[in-house]
Amino acid sequence: MADQYAQTGEDKRPTDIPVLRWEEPPEGPVLVLLDQTRLPGEEVELVCTDAPALVEAIRSLAVRGAPLLGIAGAYGVALAAARGFDVEEAARALEGARPTAVNLSVGVHRAESAYRAALVSTGDTTAAAMAALTAARTLHREDAEASARMAAHGLALLDELLPGGGQRILTHCNSGSLVSGGEGTAFAVALAAHRAGRLRRLWVDETRPLLQGARLTAYEAARHGMAYSLLTDNAAGSLFAAGEVDAVLIGADRIAADGSVANKVGSYPLAVLARYHHVPFIAVAPVTTVDPQTPDGASIEVEQRPGFEVTEVTLPQVPVTGAGGGIPVAPLGTQAYNPAFDVTPPELVTAIVTEEGAVSPVTAEALAELCARSRQR
Repeated sequence: MADQYAQTGEDKRPTDIPVLRWEEPPEGPVLVLLDQTRLPGEEVELVCTDAPALVEAIRSLAVRGAPLLGIAGAYGVALAAARGFDVEEAARALEGARPTAVNLSVGVHRAESAYRAALVSTGDTTAAAMAALTAARTLHREDAEASARMAAHGLALLDELLPGGGQRILTHCNSGSLVSGGEGTAFAVALAAHRAGRLRRLWVDETRPLLQGARLTAYEAARHGMAYSLLTDNAAGSLFAAGEVDAVLIGADRIAADGSVANKVGSYPLAVLARYHHVPFIAVAPVTTVDPQTPDGASIEVEQRPGFEVTEVTLPQVPVTGAGGGIPVAPLGTQAYNPAFDVTPPELVTAIVTEEGAVSPVTAEALAELCARSRQR
């Protein structure tokens, strides 16, 4: 079950309320999440006491973003173990909550493996639960460290491709501290450019589902004092045509073995625009997002979201009449095509930046070598 309580403050930075944390009140351990569906209007926390509550939080996008989903999945396994629930059942439910983001299953498997290994060696469920929690905390820390390294590698690549500063960067979806144990992936690179005095303008696409760029990336950019402008997704072409974009930075929810990049729907058209206008198109993601078991982009399962996210809008303090809890903006019965992701082929990707460095040109061989190097670390 889940309970909600609010903590709001106009002067707080995004990191003042942690996006995710483990707590152990007297009544038992809980996982506390910053409910991202309520941003930017209010900062509300969602308290999950079991895996089903976390599964619902993941599906509703209260907690989201590839790296953070991995962390949340690991903590979800630890939560089930600590509270005496069926760990295997919880693990399967968690990893199936969103099919495209490979980090979710990676985090779940990591905590579940730690739990099983400790249970076999000690026969003690308490010790096994602690092993799962330790694995989750380790993954959380490693992601924060990876975020910092990605930012450094990404900034170095931008300086190489766009010397002299004054960079105008277009980003799609949300890839900052709201999706990470640290400062994010693609957004962390833009933030590093901002701090170094090299960012002239951050162009923020609205981004479906749930306008995550408008609600979340703009929220983070404003809190960091970055120069940013919001645009509708279909306005990006006019920006490219006007010569106002120097680079595109996106995150990724899964990267296939051949270098195909699955990211929020709308990323692929940006890659086509970038190629036509000779603008670098860069994906930034931790190595855990690279899935060697997925051979190519056609093998990536693309999540389909409910149609009401397109046919309705949700506004605070306004009576709702739609099936999805929003205000209808399309005729009753309208069918909607609402994929959460699209897939960009490797030939349209200038570089993939990870905590282990950048891969460019993007090839299966280069990605395999990078993953091998990461395993050695």
